[in-house]
Amino acid sequence: MERIQDHPILGRKTLREPISFIFNGKPMAGYRGEPIAAALLAAGVRTLRKHEESGNSRGLYCAIGHCMECRLSVKGKGIVRSCLTPLEDGMKVFEGQQLPNEITGRLLP
Repeated sequence: MERIQDHPILGRKTLREPISFIFNGKPMAGYRGEPIAAALLAAGVRTLRKHEESGNSRGLYCAIGHCMECRLSVKGKGIVRSCLTPLEDGMKVFEGQQLPNEITGRLLP
């Protein structure tokens, strides 16, 4: 995992409880209570969702809950902002998907 262990201003990282979760069917690890986005970034995941219409990749942008670019689906919770949602053990997380075309039912070009 890619994490800052000793920050020049915040100091040394405190020990937290490691937990596991699933992202798009793949087992991942993180720390209880950290934002889902932080756990995914530490695991090397940069694409959090696809733009609903264009299908372009989207990732973490503002990291404070204003922009909505980090929306993910969490089983049992629906669509959440991953920068604000605390990670829980066993959580099943899925990247946001492109919407189908209303007429054909296929993904938009």
